[in-house]
Amino acid sequence: MSTTDIKDAVRERYGQAALRVRGSGASCCGVSSAGGCGDPISSNLYDASEAGSVPQQAMLASLGCGNPTALAQLRPGETVLDLGSGGGIDVLLSARRVAPGGKAYGLDMTDEMLALARENQRKSGVTNVEFLKGEIENIPLPDNSIDVIISNCVINLSGDKDRVLREAFRVLKPGGRLAVSDVITRGEVPEPIRRDILLWVGCIAGALSDAEYIAKLEKAGFAAISIEPTRLYHLDDARVFLTGKGIDVDAIAPQVDGKFMSGFVRASKPAAA
Repeated sequence: MSTTDIKDAVRERYGQAALRVRGSGASCCGVSSAGGCGDPISSNLYDASEAGSVPQQAMLASLGCGNPTALAQLRPGETVLDLGSGGGIDVLLSARRVAPGGKAYGLDMTDEMLALARENQRKSGVTNVEFLKGEIENIPLPDNSIDVIISNCVINLSGDKDRVLREAFRVLKPGGRLAVSDVITRGEVPEPIRRDILLWVGCIAGALSDAEYIAKLEKAGFAAISIEPTRLYHLDDARVFLTGKGIDVDAIAPQVDGKFMSGFVRASKPAAA
């Protein structure tokens, strides 16, 4: 599976997801509630106060695996960048946390998601926000310009994670922080899952192991690296996210029991960098 194939599949799926939300008010999973459609990865990530502080369409468009804004310890005056910002929920939440004096950027490659995010920004009335079109492998911002980078189950979608992390390191200020939610594996993952492009788009097949993630962060120059498990997926969860993917669920599900988790990945750019 080439990097281009992965990128095209991601762009198509997320573009269609944004159109569904804008057209029908249904969530990206095709239901009308914001509860993550029962998906073991994307459900119940935001509390009621967070959900109530952003437009409903921002919540409906969420396809993440965590809540990076709640864990990133954002401070007033900081500049934040959300890689793969989708419908804008984490950007809008971050913008409120860094006010006054701070700013939140959202970066997305999908025109439909950018249109939805800008619409959500208008509805929210949040002004310290800017949504940029671009790819997370080529961040359209200058060196040493960002205090905190967040991301919500997007780095897994890249076919070139080393480049993503190098770019993140480049745009962070010395002493800046990476604070991302992602799906991470432990142990061997069956090859049929990695081959299935639908699972790439759903955050699963592209997941790095915890050791791989740490090694890639170190290679990019990061320090003070840690991975905090936030949700561990078991057999019943595996059945949920494997059903309908053209895979023998009964044969594969036991092999992925406990192998996937949502994790909060922290790292920093050394102050002397």
